[in-house]
Amino acid sequence: MNNKNQYLRKGFVERTTKETAIKVELVLDEEGVFQGSSGIGFLDHMLELLIKHSGFKLRLEASGDLGVDAHHTVEDIGLCLGQAFRESLGDKKGIVRYGSLILPMDEALVLCAVDLSGRTGFYSSLNFPTEKIGTFDCQLIQVFWQAFIQEAKITLHLQQLAGENSHHLAEAVFKGIGRILKQAVKVEGDKIPSSKGLL
Repeated sequence: MNNKNQYLRKGFVERTTKETAIKVELVLDEEGVFQGSSGIGFLDHMLELLIKHSGFKLRLEASGDLGVDAHHTVEDIGLCLGQAFRESLGDKKGIVRYGSLILPMDEALVLCAVDLSGRTGFYSSLNFPTEKIGTFDCQLIQVFWQAFIQEAKITLHLQQLAGENSHHLAEAVFKGIGRILKQAVKVEGDKIPSSKGLL
């Protein structure tokens, strides 16, 4: 890794409301390690995939009103993770900025593309064939990424090219986003990658 400040690329966020209590520590340029739990088994599985494929390190402590449903917890983890990601990038000097790929997961195929632009944009054509994956509401996948993007200040495109299994689609999304974030945060120089001089 040619980033002499790699150990400074981290963010810590703590958020407490009447509905949730979340602590997130995110470190870039690490070994793809996820520690902790959201309290939601399926989300933990997706976060583990995201972190494994991004090469980041995530420590998560979370408690929420899961007796109501998982919505508040999923959304607030997304918000905190997005904020920690934005903090970890600092001034964005030298980053690649862009990442994209088409990721297969068995019959599922998803195009993922990201721009660490400083502008919030989420464009998705995901269409899960079932309402739930086990007990997890599929709509919460979009809720999570919308929250993440809101705080990360990035533009993300997800295009579903194929897929008949909701679990496979979800895996393709989280693995794919992990991969493109890994591409986009890589440091190649010391300049801001924008003609405006600011991201």
